[in-house]
Amino acid sequence: MNSEIKNPWKTLSGEVKYDNRWITVTEYQVVNPSGGQGIYGKVHFKNTAIGIVALDNELNTWLVGQFRYTLNAWSWEIPEGGGPQGEAPLDAAKRELKEETGLTANRWTQILTYHTSNSVTDEIGFAYLAEDLTEGDMILDDTEADLKVWKLPLAEALKMIDRGEITDGISVMAILKVARMKGL
Repeated sequence: MNSEIKNPWKTLSGEVKYDNRWITVTEYQVVNPSGGQGIYGKVHFKNTAIGIVALDNELNTWLVGQFRYTLNAWSWEIPEGGGPQGEAPLDAAKRELKEETGLTANRWTQILTYHTSNSVTDEIGFAYLAEDLTEGDMILDDTEADLKVWKLPLAEALKMIDRGEITDGISVMAILKVARMKGL
């Protein structure tokens, strides 16, 4: 059905306004679906968004907390990060889980494919459930020096979402999906 829908937008031109190793911001001159001319900005992420819900046999999960510069606030989240272009999303998930929690998993299930904010970005992401866990040492990068790791029941993470204590979109989606999968 979606393949039959024609794009009602017309791109007249595009100009890169900003570019670094993580993102490119492009401004497009467009004709919108009603026929009016205007601009549209797009943020292109050069990495794939990755999120992981690690779950043990007792239905405990792991959150990571850190101060997020963009929010100017502390944030509790599932382990997450970016997978460089060319790296398989599952390989990126395995790396991110090990880096941020020290955990490795013997069983992986892709639970979501998502677009983080499709009105302004073409970023695509993948969320995984990691099970059959083994604990080990974390391998943090420079931006994660203040990272805190918290093991808690998945049911408590759900309550944190309900109380507005977990607001990160990837974390909310993935925790809710796993909770539904596990009958919580």
